[in-house]
Amino acid sequence: MADFTAPASNAGAVQEGTFPLKAAIVLALAALADWLFYGHGIGISAAIFAVAVACGSLLANLATFNRKQVLLAGALLLVALVPAIEEFNIASLTFMLLALGVGLLLTTNRDRHGLGERAVALCDLYLVGPFRFFRDAIAAFNLPALKTGFVVWFIPIVLSGIFVFLLVSANPLLEKWISLLNPGNTASYVSLGRVLFWTVALSIVWPFIHVRWSGKREMSARLAEAAALAQGMPSGQNDFFGVATILRSLILFNLLFAVQTVLDVAYLWGNATLPADISYASYAHRGAYPLIVTALLAAGFVLAAMRPGGPAEQSRVIRPLVYLWVAQNVLLVLSSILRLDLYVQIYLLTWWRVAAFIWMALVAFGLVLIVARIVLNRSNAWLVRANLITLTATLYICSLINFAAIIADYNVSHSREAAGKGVWIDMNYLFSLGPQALPAIDRAIALRGLDPTLVSRRGSLVEQQRREVVSWRSWGFRSWRLQRTLDAQ
Repeated sequence: MADFTAPASNAGAVQEGTFPLKAAIVLALAALADWLFYGHGIGISAAIFAVAVACGSLLANLATFNRKQVLLAGALLLVALVPAIEEFNIASLTFMLLALGVGLLLTTNRDRHGLGERAVALCDLYLVGPFRFFRDAIAAFNLPALKTGFVVWFIPIVLSGIFVFLLVSANPLLEKWISLLNPGNTASYVSLGRVLFWTVALSIVWPFIHVRWSGKREMSARLAEAAALAQGMPSGQNDFFGVATILRSLILFNLLFAVQTVLDVAYLWGNATLPADISYASYAHRGAYPLIVTALLAAGFVLAAMRPGGPAEQSRVIRPLVYLWVAQNVLLVLSSILRLDLYVQIYLLTWWRVAAFIWMALVAFGLVLIVARIVLNRSNAWLVRANLITLTATLYICSLINFAAIIADYNVSHSREAAGKGVWIDMNYLFSLGPQALPAIDRAIALRGLDPTLVSRRGSLVEQQRREVVSWRSWGFRSWRLQRTLDAQ
């Protein structure tokens, strides 16, 4: 499990002579991220920022870099930037992150040779590294009172701020209530969104500037830490993510989520009357996707807090709070599914909306599996295997479903032409679904009346279908069934 503690030598490392330089570089990169990304779309700016992070890392760690590997790491980054320059998407972002991590590993860590060790090091960099920024920032002040008092509240306050931001963005009622507080001109200078953006930017960039890889020599320190916990001894290092921090976090999180849960039960499930300036469609649509992000963050926190054999997992106070919070998150996911379903009833189905339904169901089941792991006292490896089995079974079932035909049939059946409500049939989208949408297209043409243009486009799809089944090499049972239907007509 990821460990947020550090060896004793690391505390001193934070206060080395290079710390002011590293702090200046991190602040400069965060300011660059604000200029490139905040309030703007992402494109070539992602590649520019990746190059800036690589240059900042090189400048901050010049004395410890393996110069023989710098050229290789640079070439790897340039190759990875090509997809992002072509088009920024999830795939190109993944290549950039991997190139930055692998390049940093090649140039600063000479002790990792095996593939498994390097994979663990990269996971540590991306999953644990961002949290080190908060610990190192506190350690830089070296104030005992700060460490013993503020540390246990730091994670609860920061994560609560993130959850508040997500919940408000997902709920127009909460947004309206906050606007009624009338904070004055302060919001024109500093907004919650911008503060959170800077916090995330600083924490993401920090591991690349203040590089620290967990080595084998840290194991004895970690074993001593575990022994101290088992004996009930106080540990200053563990306070940052210890029982006290987790307990405060869960209390705050449950209270915050209870507000969203009550509002969903009243307005989404109970059909209570909304204020006149908030439409039901707006309330239903806005929260569908931010609430899924909220649930994923909640799942990550539960996994980090309830590590197998950890003190939090054995606490009789924390376990019920975890169960309550996971239950609220499951309800949030179910509310997201209902929100999306209400939106689809008006604006019909698309490939992405079908994928969103499946993804939300997987997230809800994953949360249930987390509770099962805690109740059954299983390891995180068991949880990973269970999720992989679920994902594999889901993909297998999806491979057998004719989604194109289902989407087309649903859109025609629930369109304004057929049902008298909703939106008009988007014929262009129906044709983009391919030959499998032909039965639904025939119904749509019948509803709209004979249109030579639509008939011509239908003929093109029929011809495309005939070409696909003319050779035994391209034969498929689904295409064969469709061809039989067309031949019968």
